[in-house]
Amino acid sequence: MKPVRVGICGLGTVGGGTFNVLTRNADDIARRAGRPIVIEQVAHRSIHPDCDITGIKATADVFEVARNPDIDVVVELIGGYDVARELVLTAIDNGKHVVTANKALIAVHGNEIFQAAHEKGVIVAFEAAVAGGIPVIKSLREGLGANRIEWVAGIINGTGNYILTHMRDEGRAFEDVLAEAQALGYAESDPTFDVEGIDAAHKLTILASIAYGVPLQFDKAFTEGIARITAQDVEQADNLGYIIKHLGISKRTEAGLELRVHPTLIPKERLLANVHGVKNAIEVMGDAVGPTLYYGAGAGAEPTASAVVADLLDVARDIATDHHYRVPYLAFSGVGQSANALPIMPMEEIVTAYYLRLLAVDRPGVLARVATILSEQGISIEALIQKEATEGELVPIILMTHRTKEKQMNDAIREIESMADIAGAVTRIRVESLDEGE
Repeated sequence: MKPVRVGICGLGTVGGGTFNVLTRNADDIARRAGRPIVIEQVAHRSIHPDCDITGIKATADVFEVARNPDIDVVVELIGGYDVARELVLTAIDNGKHVVTANKALIAVHGNEIFQAAHEKGVIVAFEAAVAGGIPVIKSLREGLGANRIEWVAGIINGTGNYILTHMRDEGRAFEDVLAEAQALGYAESDPTFDVEGIDAAHKLTILASIAYGVPLQFDKAFTEGIARITAQDVEQADNLGYIIKHLGISKRTEAGLELRVHPTLIPKERLLANVHGVKNAIEVMGDAVGPTLYYGAGAGAEPTASAVVADLLDVARDIATDHHYRVPYLAFSGVGQSANALPIMPMEEIVTAYYLRLLAVDRPGVLARVATILSEQGISIEALIQKEATEGELVPIILMTHRTKEKQMNDAIREIESMADIAGAVTRIRVESLDEGE
């Protein structure tokens, strides 16, 4: 059959990995696709050192690739928002299929991109945008198609998981482990997207849209980072039978959908509690299948390239199929057109249990006043640990509460922090049981 001709835009870590996997495994890929997949052109500003493009047409202009009449599929691996959006829309306008690993692009501009692709009848594939080489999008969109998805929860940023893992295993401070992660190349020089949960929120937005058939709504995702987590918090969580993970969580409720990324205490025996280092894992609860777990390398050159090339295989198989009969981009037909589409709930309406850590002056009546404030907000205490006074006569107090609404907890924390006998901000970590239907 006629080869599928590919233009790769970006030859950095993922682009170089994609180039190498496509060339190294060309025979097996052709057998799986039923036709050869050929690299027609590459666009790059720099080349990954392991990537030999001898004999391949090259350019510094990504838009030249998008407009090349000899190319069937544009692979967007340049990252970012603006140029990537223009590149993808240009490729679509020129009748090209698109494969991308760009989670930020899909989370923020995906609705526009998918509408343009639908009108042109082309494919936009994005498996590599979430969790690197883990085929969670295909599993959620196709393998679990019979299920009503109840919740999705995942460790979808390896940097944050690396930091929390080493804080727990070695009792080290956040800043110390972050510096190590940067030295090892696991964290960027500016780690904001990773440690503040923005990267994970991009991915969670995509997963939730596919799971529940709602438009991509990144602007409604709640994000909270891990920079305020201390070694003491990690130790106390362990003593209470929990492990702290930076989770992306989306749940279906009667009031709508939860969409949130934040540090979370989860019971030690849960599957996600035992995912360590830079690995990613996503757990999905379906009403028919129950809990399923997708685990593996969430980043890296060839793990991510594995997902990019898998998308190219799908495009090669479906390229001659009428677009009305292809699997919908976000799993459901007519996403965003249903009057019954579930709304995204405001974070203040979310209900969870909480871990609280506060520093109090060591004098009578302080703990009683804190308990009274919580009680006035309808918040009941499940467990309480009062440590010995630290330097400066401040006493660390650890509280675990029963489930309550976020708004009530926000109000209570504001009042507690206003007390003269409380030093600094109250540390709050949400607690999830991740009920697996046992």
